[in-house]
Amino acid sequence: MSDDRPSHEAPRATTGDAVLTRSGTRVELASAACFVVAIVAAIALAVVYWEGGQPQAEGVLLALALGGIGVGIVLWAKHFMPDDEVSEDRHPMASTDEEVAAFTADFQAGESSLTSRRTLVATAGGACAALGVALVFPLRSLGPRPGRGLKQTPYQGGGIRVVREDGSPVRPDDLEPGGFITVWPEGHTDAADAPTLLIRYQPDQDFEPVAGREDWTVENVVAYSKLCTHVGCPVGLYQSDSGLLLCPCHQSTFDVLQGAEPVFGPAARSLPQLPLAVDDSGYLIATGDFSDPVGPGFWDRGR
Repeated sequence: MSDDRPSHEAPRATTGDAVLTRSGTRVELASAACFVVAIVAAIALAVVYWEGGQPQAEGVLLALALGGIGVGIVLWAKHFMPDDEVSEDRHPMASTDEEVAAFTADFQAGESSLTSRRTLVATAGGACAALGVALVFPLRSLGPRPGRGLKQTPYQGGGIRVVREDGSPVRPDDLEPGGFITVWPEGHTDAADAPTLLIRYQPDQDFEPVAGREDWTVENVVAYSKLCTHVGCPVGLYQSDSGLLLCPCHQSTFDVLQGAEPVFGPAARSLPQLPLAVDDSGYLIATGDFSDPVGPGFWDRGR
């Protein structure tokens, strides 16, 4: 059964093929140049950010990097990718000699219009890679990795005197029975994680140390972190007769005579205890860090 509908014939090469080739070369170079600009801008962006940053320069360089990639891709797609919709009528499967010749001419013309696809692929890939590396640098703004910073205080290492806010050291006799003061590690009175309560319980009170902490007190003086284990409020109300510490924020109550374990309120963890001793001059020192990380709970409490 014959089909009288006209068959689709591909356009044949013309004398303008040389012009097309020159045009393709120009577009190819322009697209590659855009990608190179993007690479240079991305590298410069990373350098500027690493050196401390400058918002205006970073904005310009980011615009150049993104713009270079965008313009390069648009040029590539507009001039080297087919953008027309073609419908082909049914025709005999076998090609005529004329059609084979026409296809060969068109293929050769198309091949000459894009002389080095590798150049575009390489420059485009380099631009995207350089921009990706530059965009990793803002992770630096998140600050250093916490490491064990959430689990250690300036008391770490031991042998550090405990001092008042004015930097003066403390002797055990400076506290009256039933009295308490707030102290910090010497040289770190501004450390937010190191405020410590020194409490001298009364001689007639039955203090029961936690197992393994029998030598952590000196002359009835015991030390606990001042930061509540609920949300970190300062624990500062002490009932000397009952040996109870009260947090004024949410009324968490801790038993000083029983390892500062919570006996009331929302706090679920004991106040960390600081091991104490005296130096050769008779001043109180911390022999190590707190028994546990200070403050409210966080995602990783492992030591």
